[in-house]
Amino acid sequence: MKRRIAVKVGSNVLTRADGNLDFTRMSALVDQIVELRRRDFDVVLISSGAVASGRGELREDVPPLDEVAARQLFASVGQAKLMNRYFELFRNAGMLCGQVLTTKEHFSTREHYRNQKRCVEVMLAHGVVPVVNENDAVSVTELMFTDNDELSGLIAEMIGASALVILSNVDGVFDGDPATPSSRVIREIRAGDEIGKFISAKKSEQGRGGMESKCGVARRIAAAGVPVVIANGRREDILLKIFDDPAGTVCTRFIA
Repeated sequence: MKRRIAVKVGSNVLTRADGNLDFTRMSALVDQIVELRRRDFDVVLISSGAVASGRGELREDVPPLDEVAARQLFASVGQAKLMNRYFELFRNAGMLCGQVLTTKEHFSTREHYRNQKRCVEVMLAHGVVPVVNENDAVSVTELMFTDNDELSGLIAEMIGASALVILSNVDGVFDGDPATPSSRVIREIRAGDEIGKFISAKKSEQGRGGMESKCGVARRIAAAGVPVVIANGRREDILLKIFDDPAGTVCTRFIA
């Protein structure tokens, strides 16, 4: 029986310091997803990066805009760029991917929810990798998810995932400041463990989320019975190592 997993990758993993997409990193991620598919995993990818890549593409040409208009502009350009690259990478590996753009409204009514779930299910049934992202071009203010961490949790529940993997630019949840040499990754977190003093509310540079958001989502999803892993998406083959070498792979696992 196929294992079904949701994989969320953040903007700080997919983009370089200048805001442009890191094509090498994207290629490595796609290669790992393709390998998991060959091992009979169903994978749904929740991918950030649209706004960041659009900002990098348009930075020199955009006059001052208000925050909402700028986000819509960057997202509309960046989403096309992001999906074009994913499509090429998956096709070159002999697989297809498809785009699923969603908004918070799609989780608010039964009809919207069922239509969205049906779309993802039919893609998986036909060997197409769903690439899910918030529709940032139309999602503003109260229509927005808190971030794609929140979205990844909702998708994991929707598809009945056996695991949710959140790929960030750090190795997991640390027991202190990650920049301090004495700090160590907390390898397992169980219900009732007190970790609030270790979690910074600082947001990521390219995205809207942060470790506080990731831990909040991980706690909720683990409580619902789905194990969650927070790991460093910049580590070589990290997605494969999470499943191949659980004991030897540095990451934080929220025990279901």
